[in-house]
Amino acid sequence: MKRLLPMLAALLFASPALAHDVIVSGLHFVHPRIAEPIRGAMSGAAYVVIANEGNTPDRLLGVETDVAMMAMLHTTEFGADGVARMQEVPPVIIAPGDVFSLEPGGAHIMLMGIDRGLKVGDMVPFTLIFETAGRIEMEFIVDPADPDEPAMGEHMH
Repeated sequence: MKRLLPMLAALLFASPALAHDVIVSGLHFVHPRIAEPIRGAMSGAAYVVIANEGNTPDRLLGVETDVAMMAMLHTTEFGADGVARMQEVPPVIIAPGDVFSLEPGGAHIMLMGIDRGLKVGDMVPFTLIFETAGRIEMEFIVDPADPDEPAMGEHMH
């Protein structure tokens, strides 16, 4: 718990105007968000920090949303050639007191086949699926795109 509180505090104070939290079954979801996709893009990325404040580990199995044809947990890996490639992330165990971050440049929720325009401020329903906590529904907010993030349109397998 000692390592959990400073991280959560830093995240909450970093952008208090935009931050929102969801707490369900001992799992604390900090600022679930989608980076605003480039106009006309068919892919994008969603992010959230998940802190296990409970007493038992849980496993993140997958994610669902109706905003895209497919939503998958991915991570960004850079090859020797410097090109970013996405790899699917297997189910992730989050132990009590641990934090799992889905963030730009690392693990993220890859949205493929986005079927509608997303604009800053939109709230998008998602379901995160856990082994113990089950299906947890929440909304992700569309945040302005970060110009320093890699463009999801450059997605490669």
